[in-house]
Amino acid sequence: MTTTIYILWIRQLKRYVRSKSRIIGSLGQPLLFLLALGFGFGPIYARAGEGNYIDFIGSGAIAMAIIFTAMFTGIEIIWDKEFGFLKETLVAPVSRFEIIVGRILGGATVSMIQGIIVFIIAYIVGFRVVNPYLLPIAFLFMFLIAMLFTSLGTAIAIKMEDMQAFPLIMNFIMMPMFFLSGALFPLTGLPKTITTIASINPLSYGIDGLRITLSNQGHFGLLADFSVLISTTIILIVIGVYLFSRVEA
Repeated sequence: MTTTIYILWIRQLKRYVRSKSRIIGSLGQPLLFLLALGFGFGPIYARAGEGNYIDFIGSGAIAMAIIFTAMFTGIEIIWDKEFGFLKETLVAPVSRFEIIVGRILGGATVSMIQGIIVFIIAYIVGFRVVNPYLLPIAFLFMFLIAMLFTSLGTAIAIKMEDMQAFPLIMNFIMMPMFFLSGALFPLTGLPKTITTIASINPLSYGIDGLRITLSNQGHFGLLADFSVLISTTIILIVIGVYLFSRVEA
């Protein structure tokens, strides 16, 4: 890891640690889904013979915490544009590739921490890991999801100037991706249209990987999950680097 990447990575972590309201605020929605839906639909899910709904929705709540935090790290680029920090970074004698990779790594690390916090809370309220030996793979999936959505949020933020419009665009993208990813319901037995949309949604593969490693429930398979997440993340990083290279100082 080069010095530039390391500095930008640490800078993201320091911003995260200093912003206690951001830490707490970004936990609200995932915990609402976990608790309200988990306990609300739990009896119905159990009567349908599907088992414990908390164990099913837990992976979706963890992913939700990650993707919301990851996407909104992109707003820091717009913030830096507003206050001139980005211009100072661009004129520095460092590679723009290192700058963008440092930002993405920092944002992904912060997002993964949020996911781990939700994972701990989910465990407290009843979520159980079937095979603890697969936890390192589950954490790897968390990191890949974080990298993917940090890259996506960063790429979008590079092309935007309006800070107020960014959250609207993010919600327009994130909510459909989340609800059509199998985070809240199984992907088997669905109408063909929804199944097709879920199969081209990269988040579906991230949640599926988490669900396989944490709850031993899956739809696509670990190999497909890894392949789609890694390839999509690489493509988005390349797009982000290209867009960032065209930003004028």
